Amino acid sequence: MKRYSSIAASFVFAALALLQFSCSDNDPQVETGSIVVNFDNMVGDANLALNSGTYINAAGEDFTVSKLNYYISNIKFTKTDGSSFTVPKDSSYFLVREGNQASQTLRINNVPVGNYAGIEYMIGIDSLKSIEEPENRKGVLDIYTGPTNEEAMYWNWNPGYIFLKIEGASDSSTTANGNYQYHIGGFGGRTGKTLNNIKTAKLNFGSQTVAVTTAAVTTTSAPQIYIKADILKIFDGPTKLRIAEKSGVMFEPFSANIADNYANMFSVKEVRNN
Repeated sequence: MKRYSSIAASFVFAALALLQFSCSDNDPQVETGSIVVNFDNMVGDANLALNSGTYINAAGEDFTVSKLNYYISNIKFTKTDGSSFTVPKDSSYFLVREGNQASQTLRINNVPVGNYAGIEYMIGIDSLKSIEEPENRKGVLDIYTGPTNEEAMYWNWNPGYIFLKIEGASDSSTTANGNYQYHIGGFGGRTGKTLNNIKTAKLNFGSQTVAVTTAAVTTTSAPQIYIKADILKIFDGPTKLRIAEKSGVMFEPFSANIADNYANMFSVKEVRNN
């Protein structure tokens, strides 16, 4: 019996040694931390005020804003050494809503420690995710419950997410109620080619005038990135959007002009390393 016990102990020891070797060789530990990305919706240099603020667009038209929503997805951070970290796809979908303060703060966990120099993200939802069965689109992408459903950010008549939605009123509107609304989407089509208004924003932390230009991720502190979203750019870019000419735009060719405009509405305001 003693001989068998000795053999068993030797076997266990060898197995543990093999396991230790396997873990250290094939599963290197990567230290990670977090980055917090804050979206600040503004009108020029002023904070956006839903329903109460009156603003002037590039065409000289007054307008108010009653709703502003947009999806941010497929986030990637670039390090100062040129390498990058892509946020796992299923953790990389967010719906920013001006009417919901919490939705404007995106906390990205499991980010490898290091110094980061920029961020890249999609404004909208990529085509692969858009064509997945609804049962596979959960969380913020759930079309039956949650903010996507509450904010009507999905077209059932033309299946696909509304990437950006802005609504309000204007004296220049040609609608009977004096409102305007721009609902911009289009991922390229499921079975045939259609509008593709997917846009990507690429921002360098070093482009702002403040001193801190690098986001330092450590295991104990999470840098804060503050991104300005200037909605005046929705009306003023490659195409000057006039409410008097287009008081409502949805799934139509002109929507590509608005998407081209808002693709440039983001800029880095500040980087804070705690």
